[in-house]
Amino acid sequence: MPPSLNRRQFLALGGLGLAGLACGALRGVAAETASRLPAGLSLPPRGDLRVVLIGDLNASYGSTTYIEQVHRGVALIPALQADLVLCAGDMVAGQKASLSSAQLQAMWAGFDRSVLVPLRRAGLPFAPAMGNHDASSLRQGDGYLFARDRAEAERFWARQKQALGLTFVDGSGFPFFYSFRQQDLFVLVWDASSAVVPAEQVRWADRSLGSAAARAARRRLVVGHLPLQAVAQGRDSAGNVLRDATSLRQLMERHEVEAYISGHHHAFFPGRLGELDVIALGALGSGPRRLLQSSAAPFQTLTVLDLPRRGGRPLSTTINLRTLRAVAPQTLPRQLVDRQGRVLPRAS
Repeated sequence: MPPSLNRRQFLALGGLGLAGLACGALRGVAAETASRLPAGLSLPPRGDLRVVLIGDLNASYGSTTYIEQVHRGVALIPALQADLVLCAGDMVAGQKASLSSAQLQAMWAGFDRSVLVPLRRAGLPFAPAMGNHDASSLRQGDGYLFARDRAEAERFWARQKQALGLTFVDGSGFPFFYSFRQQDLFVLVWDASSAVVPAEQVRWADRSLGSAAARAARRRLVVGHLPLQAVAQGRDSAGNVLRDATSLRQLMERHEVEAYISGHHHAFFPGRLGELDVIALGALGSGPRRLLQSSAAPFQTLTVLDLPRRGGRPLSTTINLRTLRAVAPQTLPRQLVDRQGRVLPRAS
């Protein structure tokens, strides 16, 4: 038994989790084992579409393995009866020039083995966004500073593309930028693996979100690695948030996007900017961080997003992967204030 799980938690995850990581589970098992959620963990009534949100899984540079909370989260996801898993980036631990191509390949093989294969065996569609440790878009002259990282990421995901269970609307830029339709949900993923979303991608996003396919969907989400505004201590700096955040937010508002989902700051906070929900995901993996102005101890999380078909705000439930309990919204700050004095209210 893993040392930080008590007996009841271990039994709750056992048939679906640790064994599932070894031998997999079929999609139908998720419904049958919904009652096996850990004792004390309750979820709201299921929406018409349920999306599990994860991000920042990686450990130290070059690591091919993952900490216990990552395995625990992956084991838990099928029991949540998700229709889709969205990952906001940092699946592997690149962005270090000394890592060889063989090491980069080994990291992606480790991700496949520990995360992607168990979720695929459970029949769960999976949509990735590239993080700075996966495929940083930082430029150097006419090229990318971490060009090998991007090349390996592109090779890995090209092999996975047809098995992800996604109905692509525009997959021409996959895995860096793309869009897909999942039931009544349109999702756009852009390359926010550095502080700049390229201008041509912003124009593409404007066209895509205004397209007939996007307008025909009742709900629209955008996913990228860096957030629009800082939420975590140690990440409140120019290179750790998106530039031109106001214009990007206005673009999403114009197309009635409901939420922008991001990672990178390793701290969960459900904020509201203008007419847009901004969901900053906590780290599933190593290095969780404290929220701005908070002294509370950080912890690993995953988030469940329930989307009602007939309108109404999405409902999010975030799970503390150390305690296997839902995070009470009232335990989070009412607002965060970044170093420039900008206020990010907690979404009501």
